[in-house]
Amino acid sequence: MPALLCLLAACAPLASLPALAQQRNPTRAAPKAPEKEPAPPPEQPAPYDRDLMRLSEIIGSLAFLRGLCAAPDAGEWSGRMRALIDAEGITPGRRDRLAGAFNRGYRSYAVTYRICTPSAQEAAARFVAEGERLSQALAGRFGG
Repeated sequence: MPALLCLLAACAPLASLPALAQQRNPTRAAPKAPEKEPAPPPEQPAPYDRDLMRLSEIIGSLAFLRGLCAAPDAGEWSGRMRALIDAEGITPGRRDRLAGAFNRGYRSYAVTYRICTPSAQEAAARFVAEGERLSQALAGRFGG
């Protein structure tokens, strides 16, 4: 016990000193956080974006339905979407939105139809008519 008291008495002055391992070296500067690049300005939607997204969704639906029903133009719809993305996908975000609309249209019918039915054929015919009206309206109002 007296040895323990002596050890504690000898260590007591050290308890009031700051721990050396916790002190920073004042001569070494703290590393700087990497500077962030300024965020790009928010993308302004074109006045026809809503119609263009709907057209992309229609093309996606037709890509599925026309392929399901083995229509002669079944292979053309993916190519048409690629052409639309090439023409209108100016930024990565815009390309992603166009592709997302296409995928949404494709998946919405992929979960509904497993075989070609008269209902699937009717849906495809309606999409062709809607897509034609929409593309003519877009070209008439905004050029192209």
